[in-house]
Amino acid sequence: MFDIKHVNQWLGKRERRDDWLAPAPAAALASLLGRAGPPPEPGEALPPLWHWLYFNRLSPPEALGADGHPRRGGFLPPVELPRRMWAGGRVEWLQPLRLGERASRDSRIAAIQDKSGRSGPLLFLTLRHEISGENGLALVEEQDLVYCRPPAADQAAAPPAPIPATPWRRALRADDVLLFGYSALTLNTHRIHYNRDYATGSEGYPGLVVHGPLLATLLLELCGRSAPGFRPGGFRFRSLRPLFENTEIALGGLPDPADRMVALWAWNAAGLPAMEARLQWAPDGGA
Repeated sequence: MFDIKHVNQWLGKRERRDDWLAPAPAAALASLLGRAGPPPEPGEALPPLWHWLYFNRLSPPEALGADGHPRRGGFLPPVELPRRMWAGGRVEWLQPLRLGERASRDSRIAAIQDKSGRSGPLLFLTLRHEISGENGLALVEEQDLVYCRPPAADQAAAPPAPIPATPWRRALRADDVLLFGYSALTLNTHRIHYNRDYATGSEGYPGLVVHGPLLATLLLELCGRSAPGFRPGGFRFRSLRPLFENTEIALGGLPDPADRMVALWAWNAAGLPAMEARLQWAPDGGA
């Protein structure tokens, strides 16, 4: 079992992955998200957050845990708390990554912190990634992972709330086809996103769970639909509660042209925020 006292053994641990930014995964994601127009081609800039399609690896079956993730204790510490979730993150774009080029991702464990929440002990782990293309460093990202126990069955649910009005709006349902497709494209083997029996029986969710990265991507897709041609400079997001398959999801954006910023939210069917985010436009990125 991972002991927080041994944190210094893991802090700063590094990993490097190289990849070819092949056009085919980007074309498949464009189709999955319902993007109009021709598929992306070599030389085009990779849309924001689509780097999550790359630098992923499949593990052989014997190297997977019961949850479908690679067994803990390789690059990530062997935390025994059963649930692992992507709690949020921050991305800064320095220059575009382009389809068809070779790229590398240098990763390190930047922080480990134990806390306590309503469901018991929590462990937060921050990964820092630096992704470089053929022209040098292109983006810097920090990912916040949280390990925890399932909440108690009798934990009170938050009361419903009205969804605020925002000028940028979109409503959708994330069905199992979308969740399976995104899992396949990102090589995400976590069973909560595609195995309903595991999600409900082993982890206590009411259904398949919408990926946090997928939800963040959908928020930036909302920006692209509402302000075509924009280019992001920085993005930060925080997951507040899970969303589930076949339930109404509302996306909203509130632009602030003076600060070249957009406040973004995703709400569940009860009007409760599931994700909040802030997007900063690049200085020459439109608004």
